[in-house]
Amino acid sequence: MIEGVKIKHLTRHVDDRGYLMEILRDDDDLFVKFGQVYVSVHNPGVVTAWHAHRLQFDHFCVVKGNAKIGMFDDRPDSPTRGQTQVVIAGEWNPVLVQVPPLVWHGYVALGNEPAYIINIPSEHYNRAAPDELRRDPFDPTIPFEWDVKAR
Repeated sequence: MIEGVKIKHLTRHVDDRGYLMEILRDDDDLFVKFGQVYVSVHNPGVVTAWHAHRLQFDHFCVVKGNAKIGMFDDRPDSPTRGQTQVVIAGEWNPVLVQVPPLVWHGYVALGNEPAYIINIPSEHYNRAAPDELRRDPFDPTIPFEWDVKAR
């Protein structure tokens, strides 16, 4: 597991009306601060990666469909430098994934349906000075496979 990445297992409170699932609370151990909330929809097979932030913590929750969330640590002083991590999130595995600053991350929808991802970043998006670093999704210096492998 990459240093600083946190996973919160979510509980669905189910009854005959449906379910309610809390994602992030201000009294959670992994709560940093509130920046904004947004939802993004990702089509199957399209890799959205690699990006990182200098200041921002991301908090991803896949609320419909499923996604493979990939992370890569190349922070110079990190004990997990050079390591990757995968989290399968969504209807199969309801979790909140916290990605700390300077950890490269991205995702791809699994299966044949889009993945609906809610992000609760610690910082709001600044159009004038975006806190975003970008790399190619298939950067050969990152030891990560986006393809689903038969086992």
